[in-house]
Amino acid sequence: MRSGDGDLLLADDGEVEYVDLTPGTEIAYTLGERHCAGIVDDDGHTACGADGAPYCDQHSHVWVCARCTGDCLKDEMDCFEDHAVYLAAFAPDTFKVGVTREWRLETRLLEQGADRAAHIRTVDDGRAARRIEAGIAERIPDRVRVPTKIDGFGRHVDEAAWQELLTEFDPIETFEFDYDLDLSGRPVSETMATGTVRGVKGRVLLLDRGGSTYAVDLRRLVGHEVTEGATDREMQSSLGAFG
Repeated sequence: MRSGDGDLLLADDGEVEYVDLTPGTEIAYTLGERHCAGIVDDDGHTACGADGAPYCDQHSHVWVCARCTGDCLKDEMDCFEDHAVYLAAFAPDTFKVGVTREWRLETRLLEQGADRAAHIRTVDDGRAARRIEAGIAERIPDRVRVPTKIDGFGRHVDEAAWQELLTEFDPIETFEFDYDLDLSGRPVSETMATGTVRGVKGRVLLLDRGGSTYAVDLRRLVGHEVTEGATDREMQSSLGAFG
């Protein structure tokens, strides 16, 4: 089993199948052993049985630009296109700074599951954008962990705190996102693939099952062997399951 930001796919004997995560869809898979997820390319899926999960050393890959802080790590810099420096807000009051190519700004914000965002600078190359980001990151984090994001599910962004942050900048554009999750409280964090899809926020899949709503970090599913059919493992319930 492999996943990306907001999608899930299964590999079987080299063939790759996308799993529908449209709200209301029923999925039922039982998770088995976990190992390296291998690779997917134009020829399909190449399996790997190494113990490293979600990827072994041979198949681990970190995009070099993701590690850039303004000193290019490539042999020759090639990011000569407009980049956006942005701020993202995660309910209730967690904020981060980030950089992406300007043309995919909104997509990147949705990939992260941001509740609010502000485009604060446009720079004509990636190195300059990373330097600006690194400067801002001395006081505003440039990463937010998934458990922190899940803690804010079902809550609203602190408007006063967000507006106070924005007064330090002159936003070019601001964004508000609604993922239509209709949560009345924080979901229970679990690693499973059985239930009714409530929605996807960033890389977190929301599943309803047995009167509770579960938050599944899709990356934690990567590399699991799966069998069709609902798991019978007993799950922790949320308070809302008891009425």
